[in-house]
Amino acid sequence: MVKDTGERVIPEFMKPTNNLLLEHIARYQFALAYMKGRVLDLSCGSGYGTHMIAKECKSEIEEIIGVDIDEEILEYARGRYYHPKSRFEAHDAVDSSLMEKIGTFDVIVSFETYEHVSDEEKLLQNYYQLLKPGGTLLVSTPFGEGRGIPCGSPFHFHQITADQFRELFSNYQETSFYYQKGVLIEPPREGVYHPLGIAVCKK
Repeated sequence: MVKDTGERVIPEFMKPTNNLLLEHIARYQFALAYMKGRVLDLSCGSGYGTHMIAKECKSEIEEIIGVDIDEEILEYARGRYYHPKSRFEAHDAVDSSLMEKIGTFDVIVSFETYEHVSDEEKLLQNYYQLLKPGGTLLVSTPFGEGRGIPCGSPFHFHQITADQFRELFSNYQETSFYYQKGVLIEPPREGVYHPLGIAVCKK
């Protein structure tokens, strides 16, 4: 049995109406439209999103690799989710030699990763290095009071503001930002508060 960290999303052990589960699945559903070629799911957790992409986009993708630092949760993923176009590997998202280990990708999905990483510069560098020219990066993170300011979650180093989030991806050729509240993901609307942002970036 895998350990419950308090933020772990494992559909098998959650009610279908669980809001956290529905929000996470909605992000992967949103990402399906961007899938092609070689895909990386960075910080894949229990692997349900990696598997969703493999199943739903089997005609569009060559392969998808689910990467996480937690070998225990990856063992669960390997036992629970099999698809001929997917595999799971244990790596650190801020490893400076990650590109040498897993190569480069046409699409990178990295949901709810940024807030868990203390060395954000290394993470952002890896996003850029791992992405092929013309490739697409999809990143999500919850918003809060700002960089370096403690937040309510013991698992998060910080939760940045929406403005700080938009500043992270200035080195990409094209960026689009979407915002999520519950299962609803939409472009920005004036006067509407969204607790989480999604960046879609083209290199």
